[in-house]
Amino acid sequence: MNTPAALLDVNQAATLLAAGQVVAIPTETVYGLAANADDARAVAKIFSTKGRPADHPLIVHIQGAEQAALYAAHIPAFAAQLMHAFWPGPLTLILPRRPEAAAAAAGGQSSIGLRAPAHPTAQALLQACAAQGVTGLAAPSANRFGKVSPTRAQHVADEFGTTVPILDGGACAIGIESTIVDCTRGAPIILRPGHIRAEQITATLADGHAAAPPATTASAPAPKASGTLEAHYAPRAKLRLMTGLMIQTALDVLGADAKHIAIYSRLVLRSASAQLVRRMPDDAEETARQLFAVLREFDAQGATLIWVETPPADAVWDGVRDRLQRAAAA
Repeated sequence: MNTPAALLDVNQAATLLAAGQVVAIPTETVYGLAANADDARAVAKIFSTKGRPADHPLIVHIQGAEQAALYAAHIPAFAAQLMHAFWPGPLTLILPRRPEAAAAAAGGQSSIGLRAPAHPTAQALLQACAAQGVTGLAAPSANRFGKVSPTRAQHVADEFGTTVPILDGGACAIGIESTIVDCTRGAPIILRPGHIRAEQITATLADGHAAAPPATTASAPAPKASGTLEAHYAPRAKLRLMTGLMIQTALDVLGADAKHIAIYSRLVLRSASAQLVRRMPDDAEETARQLFAVLREFDAQGATLIWVETPPADAVWDGVRDRLQRAAAA
C-alpha cells in the first residue's frame, strides 16, 4: 500500500482547488480526481495525471439544479424533471454547453456532462469551493485512464502515491459510476447504465409527462461521455466473463494449475485452498458496492487471470454487467 500525499479537510481541499490544484474527492459512486472546471490549466492536470486523452470529456460536479444554467445553454423540460427527481444523486445529464463554460473539461465538445453528487462530504466541498469562486468541479474517477475505479481513499493512494492529496470521505456507498443520460437529442438516451435504472427514469418522466421513455439508441450521433469506451475499468489481470458451470468445469480440469486464477462467482465453488475465491452477492447493489474493491484485491494478490460469473440478465444488474463487459474487453 502506498501512503497518500496528504489527507485534507474540506476547507483545505477547497483552497487547493481554488488555487488550480488537483484533489481526489469522495462521491457516493467512486472517488473523483477533481479540479476547477473553469480553469483550463487545472483541468489539464487531470488529463495528465490520469493519462487520459484531452478530447475525452469530464463530468462537471455542481451543487444542484440551480447551478446547471452556469454550464448548460439549454435545459429541456425532461432534463429538469430528472434533476428534480434524482439530484443530488448518481445521475449525470449531458446537456448543450454554454460556449464560454468549461471547454477544456468538455473535451472541446458542444455538450457538457453535469452531476450533483449526494455524498455529504462532496456537497460540503462544493459549498466551500463556491465561497472561493469555484462553481463546478471536473472530476473523472481517480485512477489511471481505463483502469479500475477507486471506492476508498486507500485505492487512490495505491494509484497515485504521494502525488495526489485526498479528501477522505470513507468507502463509497454505491461503488460504480453514475448513470449517464444524453439530453441533447430531444429525448433522454441512456449512454451508461448505473444505480439509477431505465425503468426508474421512464416512470419519473411518465409521471411528469415530460418526455417519451428513454431509449438506448437514436438516429443522431451520441456525444462522447465518460466511461463509455468499449474497454474500460480494467484490472491488471485479464478478466473473463463465464457461466458458473463453466468456471467450475474449468477449475476441475485445471486442478492445482488454477492457483493464479481469481474467482468472483455467485456459485459456491469447489476450489483448492491456493485459489483466490470471493463470493459474488446475490444482490446487484451489494455487488456494485464491492466490485471494484474485489478487482483491486485480486490484482494486489497477484492473480494473472480473473474469472467472473456473468451477472443475471435482469435490468437491476445492468450497471454491474456494463462495467464487467468493458473490463473484459480491455
